[in-house]
Amino acid sequence: MRRWNSAGVLLLAGAFVILSFCSSPAQAPPEGSRKILVRVTPQYPNIARAANLRGTVKIAVVVAPAGSVKSMEIVGGHPILAQSAESAVRQRKWEPVAHETTESVEIRFNP
Repeated sequence: MRRWNSAGVLLLAGAFVILSFCSSPAQAPPEGSRKILVRVTPQYPNIARAANLRGTVKIAVVVAPAGSVKSMEIVGGHPILAQSAESAVRQRKWEPVAHETTESVEIRFNP
């Protein structure tokens, strides 16, 4: 009887381990946490420099599974600075994942 109890426990433990691997698929990275592989520094616009314009531009970026920018929306910031920020973010590359994600990007301009 003792042999059957040990074998039963081992069998149940093995089944538990197998089921735990099968039931939990690989976790996708949470929104806004993809690693940036290529980061382009935005150029400070001459007109902004002349006006001593500073601030932060916030952009919501939809990143395709391959890591390129699919679309973006300026959420906040001065329009002159936003244009430069948008141009730089469009050139960024993120790490590839299985699905598209939405990334929040903040770019600070300070002369």
